[in-house]
Amino acid sequence: FMKRAKFWETPSLFWFNSSDSFLALIAWAGVLLSIAAVTGISDRFGMGFSVTVWGLLWFFYLSFVNVGQVFYSFGWETLLLETGFLAIFLGSSNTSPPQIILWLLRWVLFRVLFGAGLIKLRGDPCWRDLTCLMYHYETQPLPNPLSWHFHQFAPFVHKGGVLFTHFVELIVPWGVFAPGLIGSVAGAFSILFQVVLILSGNLSWLNYVTIVLSVACFDDRILSRLIPIEVPVTEPIAGIRQGILIALTILVLVLSVQPTINLLSSRQIMNTSFEPLHLVNKYGAFGSVTRVRREIIVEGTNDSFPTESSQWREYGFNAKPGDLKRRPPVVSPYHYRLDWLMWFAAMSDYYYHPWFLNFVAKLLAGDQETLKLLAKNPFPDAPPKYIRAELYEYHFSGPQEKKRGNWWWRIPVGEYLPPLSLEDPRFRETLREQGWL
Repeated sequence: FMKRAKFWETPSLFWFNSSDSFLALIAWAGVLLSIAAVTGISDRFGMGFSVTVWGLLWFFYLSFVNVGQVFYSFGWETLLLETGFLAIFLGSSNTSPPQIILWLLRWVLFRVLFGAGLIKLRGDPCWRDLTCLMYHYETQPLPNPLSWHFHQFAPFVHKGGVLFTHFVELIVPWGVFAPGLIGSVAGAFSILFQVVLILSGNLSWLNYVTIVLSVACFDDRILSRLIPIEVPVTEPIAGIRQGILIALTILVLVLSVQPTINLLSSRQIMNTSFEPLHLVNKYGAFGSVTRVRREIIVEGTNDSFPTESSQWREYGFNAKPGDLKRRPPVVSPYHYRLDWLMWFAAMSDYYYHPWFLNFVAKLLAGDQETLKLLAKNPFPDAPPKYIRAELYEYHFSGPQEKKRGNWWWRIPVGEYLPPLSLEDPRFRETLREQGWL
């Protein structure tokens, strides 16, 4: 990828070193910097140290996102980058946060909520006839244990949930710019909505970052009643810092033109960046809702020549449905990227998801780094000789079935990927064409 790309299209530390050990080094350095930021250590040594910590956090994560390709193509990647970039300019704890940064954080929140609301109105008709939530909890990428219970609600409750979604995403965003009580109420509705989303599914850190953004809407007097905060007495912002904040504001306003045009466009696109630093982005969520859940089940066999009587053993994933008796896990704000991509892959032929063939090749080769991404390896001693993928239609079980331990029931749809072996010359040629071999 680095050989094909250009630095200014994908700025990243990994242009200088893209070895596994260097990637791990930067990841662990990011963990240490995150601990310093969360614990407040970064604030104890003044403005310069705080800016450095947050600036490195942003650039380290930007480095991963810009080379991560499809595995880092999710909307919350850019949301984290945009929010993290603005956090650089908040300053340390011995200074008051610049009001303009709080307004820019509100602008991010507005685009997150309003973008999601508009994409729904312009997208799937089930958002307009109020039926989307009758399918969503069952067909969302990674359900959690409460998703089953949400799915059991009566139709009128689901329709009320859609109306509440429209209210929070289309009406509430206009209140985030209001001062005082109105802005605080808008922030409270946003947080309440995110909590419901956290309870009903696993959407990685999308909802958690949105909650952080919502805090910027609260008036200090109201916020101080909820959590103990002390606003430091400081001198007015002036000099170099004031100039930097003015320049930042102008930059954000200029970069906001295209995302704003996108919001107003009938051909709105969601979760995309217009520039490689991901400073001002466009957002949206679930513009369409799948009516039926399909799952790819990956299986292997040790038979030299697979037949109808061959014994196939199933690989287990960390979060996506597979075993009918396995309870859906709670994984957010953690993000199982492979499991999410398996959800996308089930919607169309593997031809449109070229990474999937490489994944199968890695399993056939017994690649340990790939196997670490799975919860269950049915071939612990040696890799299988053949791997195939079957497509199933999954549904939440009913109350009686759940009492017997079944969270799901499924019916076969057909073959997703025919049995493949690394000895198959056509398979190896396909991998070469795609650049994997």
